[in-house]
Amino acid sequence: MIAQNYHKINLGLQITKKLPSGYHDIKTVLYPCSNFKDTIEIVPASQFSFTLNNADFTCDVEQNLCVKAYRFMQNIYDLPPVAITLTKQIPSGAGLGGGSANAALTLKMLNAVFSLKLNIIQQYELAVQLGSDTAFFIFNTPMFATGRGELLEPAEIDLDKYRIEVVCPNISISTAEAYSKASPQRPKVYLKKIIKSPIEKWKKYLTNDFEEVIFKQYPQLLEIKNDFYSRGALYASMSGSGSAVYGIFA
Repeated sequence: MIAQNYHKINLGLQITKKLPSGYHDIKTVLYPCSNFKDTIEIVPASQFSFTLNNADFTCDVEQNLCVKAYRFMQNIYDLPPVAITLTKQIPSGAGLGGGSANAALTLKMLNAVFSLKLNIIQQYELAVQLGSDTAFFIFNTPMFATGRGELLEPAEIDLDKYRIEVVCPNISISTAEAYSKASPQRPKVYLKKIIKSPIEKWKKYLTNDFEEVIFKQYPQLLEIKNDFYSRGALYASMSGSGSAVYGIFA
């Protein structure tokens, strides 16, 4: 079985407080995008294997999120061995959720390959245990995300009539490090209210709280955002904790 997963962008990201667990409470809109696509192939095999192609990173096999998703499902459902091949296009450390998308697609593909008959809510409940963003990619439709990003509510947002450009500079940003430098704050305007306003107003009100910290460390990201606006973007922002920056054009 072969399938592809897309990535996400964050439409606004408010960091409201630090939780006792060490995680942060956030409010954001997760929006699926197809600018970049990863391809996963999963086939039954006599022994487990994992092949990684075209990656801009290296890691221990067992640390890859596709493999983690398989091991997780294997332990629950006693799955037989498989051969997984992951071909990357979504950049890592870019705030686009590529790894989380890989984990979610692996879970969905295993459900299909082995006829586990898990409904979408059951898949969501499993995905939450794999990572905060992973749950979003089970649905892959626009969502308001709160908590650690795992509490989801459908968002009535359609950007199909707009063009979305995504620039991914050769910078990898650790999400954990970005959160450690961020300052939680009470939002001046609530995200749900902002996102329902005309896109022309987003530039003034829709903010990503990571930008204040990350732009100081990587001023070239601010230059990319400003370039989007100079070229007529209606809205531009960093996605997640970066380093990807996107622009939305008419």
